[in-house]
Amino acid sequence: MAFTSNMLRPKFFINRIFKIKDSQCANNLFRLCSARLSSFSEAYSSAMSGNKTKLNMYQAITSAIDNAMSTDPTAVVFGEDVAFGGVFRCSVGLQEKYGKDRVFNTPLCEQGIAGFAIGMAAAGATAIAEIQFADYIFPAFDQIVNEAAKYRYRSGNMFDCGRLTIRAPCGAVGHGALYHSQSPEAYFSHTPGLKIVVASGAINAKGLLSACIEDKDPCLFLEPKVLYRSSIEEVPTDRFVLPLGKAQIVIPGNDLTLIGWGTQIHVLKEVAEMAKKQFQVNCEVIDLLTILPWDQETVCNSVKKTGRVIISHEAPLTSGFGAELAATIQEACFLHLEAPVQRVTGFDTPFPHVYEPFYLPTKWRA
Repeated sequence: MAFTSNMLRPKFFINRIFKIKDSQCANNLFRLCSARLSSFSEAYSSAMSGNKTKLNMYQAITSAIDNAMSTDPTAVVFGEDVAFGGVFRCSVGLQEKYGKDRVFNTPLCEQGIAGFAIGMAAAGATAIAEIQFADYIFPAFDQIVNEAAKYRYRSGNMFDCGRLTIRAPCGAVGHGALYHSQSPEAYFSHTPGLKIVVASGAINAKGLLSACIEDKDPCLFLEPKVLYRSSIEEVPTDRFVLPLGKAQIVIPGNDLTLIGWGTQIHVLKEVAEMAKKQFQVNCEVIDLLTILPWDQETVCNSVKKTGRVIISHEAPLTSGFGAELAATIQEACFLHLEAPVQRVTGFDTPFPHVYEPFYLPTKWRA
């Protein structure tokens, strides 16, 4: 189905919705209930077997969007300054390649961006929306939580706004202060119906974003800003997907489990190297990747093996997503724990500017 300007009209939405058949809904529900998550390591190995090119993370994100738009004529990309390539350059060259009807700017209105994206996805298009900074996603909170996440549920699975992906740069970058440094994943993790992903490198950014774009549920894709240029990897050239809801064991170990996501994975890798060198402690580092739904099996199996765990994230301590991990580990792994679950996080303060180095959960704090 080609995207046309008619899709923006109410009549198109109404006609599209009532063309859905009961049999399609039944098949949809069966597929959702019977789907199995593939192994992350298997998907990763398969993806890495083909041709690769060196990309940083923002280029890998551009590649994922480009792959989606080249194969899906309904895919549309929009947001503040997206037509110019985006403030972080993640959409460079896309408007020139696909035209102004498919890659375009929006007003400075996050609520409008999210609402427009939800409407397009509900009509059958593939909507890839960008919130310029995750700190400014909160005006769109009602649209995402009460509309996108609940659309399938409230219609009895007759309708949905799957094929909706909202991208948002997040986290500290060195000078962002309180309005350009936040990590809001915990706010949305309390919302059934959403999928929340946090990239930590160029390879998983492309594979997970591709999976989000194709997923049948609305996805929030968070991109740590500091990794846009610092994470450089040999990324598969062709389209590939990595499974949502699966964590990656970055470094295997037997003595201590270190769990994080986004930028913190790189901090925890340094911690693991230091622990091995100075104390002969072998740490197992787990990149959660998907916040919702998160991979309880991989996490709990690791904690049962090591008996000790440290959870680290940039967001503040109180009610951060690490608290959910800690509660689950306490319930599922209690008899295997050799020590209390520890959290190393940001502090319960607004994100500071001058004191940012003291706020961040560095390797020394871990």
